[in-house]
Amino acid sequence: MPIIASEKELSVYENMAARFDVAAAKLGLDEGFQKVLRHPSKEITLYIPVMMDSGSIEVFVGYRVQHSIVRGPGKGGIRFAPDVTLDEIRALASWMTWKCAVVNIPFGGAKGGVVCDPEKLSRRELEAITRRYTAELLDYLGPERDVPAPDLGTNEQVMAWVMDTYSMHVRHTSTAVVTGKPLDLGGSRGRREATGRGCLIVADQALQRLRLNREEQRVIIQGFGNVGSIAAKLMQETGYRIVGVADIHGGIYNPKGIDVPKLINHALEAGQISGFPGCDPVDPMQILFQDCDIAIPAAVENVITSHNADRIKARIIIEAANGPTTALADDILAEKKVFVVPDILANAGGVTVSYFEWVQDRQGYFWSESMVNERLEQMMVASFNDVLGYAERHNVSPRIAAYMLAIDRVAFALRLRGLYA
Repeated sequence: MPIIASEKELSVYENMAARFDVAAAKLGLDEGFQKVLRHPSKEITLYIPVMMDSGSIEVFVGYRVQHSIVRGPGKGGIRFAPDVTLDEIRALASWMTWKCAVVNIPFGGAKGGVVCDPEKLSRRELEAITRRYTAELLDYLGPERDVPAPDLGTNEQVMAWVMDTYSMHVRHTSTAVVTGKPLDLGGSRGRREATGRGCLIVADQALQRLRLNREEQRVIIQGFGNVGSIAAKLMQETGYRIVGVADIHGGIYNPKGIDVPKLINHALEAGQISGFPGCDPVDPMQILFQDCDIAIPAAVENVITSHNADRIKARIIIEAANGPTTALADDILAEKKVFVVPDILANAGGVTVSYFEWVQDRQGYFWSESMVNERLEQMMVASFNDVLGYAERHNVSPRIAAYMLAIDRVAFALRLRGLYA
């Protein structure tokens, strides 16, 4: 593993690139192809003027990065957060390329973001930012070009505004321009639960590989938003014991188990999980290091680093978040024999069902939730087996195997298409 300078360890793009370099070298990938696939195709920076409710004008910075469209249209979310950076969006777009290739769906990778704090903006201000952001990107978006989705700070309503803005400009309703929409506007059943359900599926597969039982597994989840809460609920329903949970406000731990439905209700009423009865309080940044069998980082990047990876007690890590583990932490976890299901596989349930939504919109025919879930499980299980097969054949970790599988598929498409000049 190439050494990343300590000051660069927390750069999400450097972490992605470090894994890419190792996987590409293991594949013996042509140096020229490495250069092509290591860099984004397009990086767009936008300055978005908005009339605020106060009557003043504010200018927000936005980004859209298209990493690769070799295998199909760009695919990736739009995040609204005060700490959005181009480095982060560049890395997330790259991860989307590899994630789509790992689950073998016909998309490339893209990602977008706007530097803003949605909690401090009115609904009208959010809509104005969304519509201007979309309008500025009209030449780059489209069902056959680049298909956004929700991410941190955005939701179904924001996607509805994106879809409507694009549709008004092209003069016809285009539901397939975006996924993660409300059901009544062409959304897919099962989409909201897809990422959490995908985590359950790969957790089950990991247990089969290690010959372990669900009922004996104590699970800790960092992050209790859409992904974390749904993963907790689904896993508890199928026999796992949830012993620790954290959100940005605080963490809770109970070795005997937490009643997840009651915790979800508490979080809805209180706006946070802190104060849930019967649990010990824990610092949210320390929750992953409590005693457990499975740890699921489902919040933000860079929570497991070279400075704390040795404190992990879990035997299995399911990376529900994007980039929760730095490249320098990989070797430490490997020495501890922690079985890591990497992010570009573990959290691919969301983009898989986004693909299903895109297909349904283009067909004008919508599937039952049971059909969505059945097809999701088929694709996630097949992808898990593909990755573990690569790991065994090449004697590498599941993470490097996932990158190798993804890069191999994208490079193969690039080789077939050739370089246009």
